[in-house]
Amino acid sequence: MNSKGTLYIVATPIGNLQDITLRALEVLRTVHTIVCEDTRVTSVLLNKFDIKKPLIPLNEFNEEQVVYGILKQLETQDVALVSDAGTPLISDPGFRLVNSARKNGIAVIPIPGPSALIAALSASGLPTDKFSFLGFLSKSKTKNLKLLEQYQKLETTVILYESPHRILPTLEVIAEVFGDIEITIARELTKIYEEIITNTASSFIERYKNAPPKGEIVVLFSTKH
Repeated sequence: MNSKGTLYIVATPIGNLQDITLRALEVLRTVHTIVCEDTRVTSVLLNKFDIKKPLIPLNEFNEEQVVYGILKQLETQDVALVSDAGTPLISDPGFRLVNSARKNGIAVIPIPGPSALIAALSASGLPTDKFSFLGFLSKSKTKNLKLLEQYQKLETTVILYESPHRILPTLEVIAEVFGDIEITIARELTKIYEEIITNTASSFIERYKNAPPKGEIVVLFSTKH
């Protein structure tokens, strides 16, 4: 009989806390420990639903160091992994933990739920039959040019994440590779100031030069000719 614990990968709301699933709440209430990206952010969610659990911070800076301890705990106890928002591992930390857990024979069970990229794609009006998710682009323009040029001959919807202070150079490099194409910007999804706008690359560039956007941003565009 396998007495090992289970690692649950729990998707959490990307903004509106009411988007948490009943199954996610059940898992968060029953596991022994919750591994999270930022204890302050996760505490807001847990307090909302009156859940009290030990929290272990896991982020891009400490993941390698804390994985061993979490694996030891998983030998006998159930653990949930969450990120600040959305589905863990999707442009968020957790890969080393999940990879190591599977290699050590620990059951890994996904608890699906919110995902910013899927939410944005579903409401964008762009083709959904094929899409390529690029996460966050590099800070290097040269690397971004080489990456995006690979998609010039493909027919797909390209999706990427961006921060407000990086959106302008990202739009400029997209325009340099694909021209003045239509782009959809999905911002602050599920929050009060949610905004999903489609416009030309040049229009967005001009707009954000004068008034940089706020909040988390999803950028989408189609390479279909």
